[in-house]
Amino acid sequence: MSGKILIKGNEALAEAAIAAGCRHFFGYPITPQNELAAHMSRRLPKIGGVFLQAESEIAAINMVYGASAAGVRCMTSSSSPGISLKAEGLSYLAGCDLPAVVVNVQRGGPGLGSIQPGQADYFQATRGGGHGDYHIIVLAPNSVQEMYSHTIKAFDLADQYRMTVMILTDGFLGQMMEPITIDGEPLAANGGKPWAVTQGKGKNVVNSLFLKPDVLEKSNLERYEKYKQVAENEPLHDTYLLEDAEIIVASYGMSSRIARNAIDEARSRGIKAGLLRPITLWPFPKEAFAGAAGHARAFVSVEMSMGQMIEDIELAIRCSRPVSLCGRVGGMAPDPAQVLESIINADKEGTQ
Repeated sequence: MSGKILIKGNEALAEAAIAAGCRHFFGYPITPQNELAAHMSRRLPKIGGVFLQAESEIAAINMVYGASAAGVRCMTSSSSPGISLKAEGLSYLAGCDLPAVVVNVQRGGPGLGSIQPGQADYFQATRGGGHGDYHIIVLAPNSVQEMYSHTIKAFDLADQYRMTVMILTDGFLGQMMEPITIDGEPLAANGGKPWAVTQGKGKNVVNSLFLKPDVLEKSNLERYEKYKQVAENEPLHDTYLLEDAEIIVASYGMSSRIARNAIDEARSRGIKAGLLRPITLWPFPKEAFAGAAGHARAFVSVEMSMGQMIEDIELAIRCSRPVSLCGRVGGMAPDPAQVLESIINADKEGTQ
């Protein structure tokens, strides 16, 4: 399949996974990501793949664990409460250095919260989600086109670094329809990895249990050398009117699209506002923020959360500029007027 198509965000995630060579999907129903799993249930059996609705989110992530250990590209998806249930499995995948792609179509929380969109899983995603010392790569698309392209990239990064990559999106993007461009033919089912348990005449072992403390420490230290390479090589960001911006709006996902409208209005009023959008939430694009701080008077973080990204902004700029929050929670999203007001307030405070 190639050309231009009109597609829902959740279905674009599924088609991208198939295009990347994923033929194994394990999941459990939860709103607002159900279209992804439903699409996989229709498509995978027709192309020789495996779709399995597990008995729980816990079972689904452990099926990913097993499939990945066997050397195939595999995927699971869920929404906020379901990702919490997968947290132990995420840690096991990290402890075994196994590649996997996990999608979180976020909703409002905490607890069961609502089925409306949210961005309050930022801490959970960027801090790994489970126990122990580890990281996962986190990609945050802001369009259906990026839902497609970043998912393909996620599978490549997962295999390259042998780690989990999470697509952190939200209910707005999952449910909306946009035209996207698809280039090229889908990859064949991906496998044949030399470290997999199915290779090496059965001698390969996948394990995260190390009873000797010095051996476990060595494993962690080696893994963090890999994370250092990821942090150096893989940060991604996008900008809008940033070059001369004095008030910098930091935002990701759907919130960043809302923010652009407010920035245009601020510019029409003579306020030099611009957007710095992290695409990788881990590794966070620290250098881009540090560089922007050189000409900024203030930052405004626009999020559908209580300001979880602010900590990473402050760390990146070494608290050299004030960072304020423009946020909504509980399934609500900031509107352009609210973002504009936050930009105006930051501009006033920055001139005092």
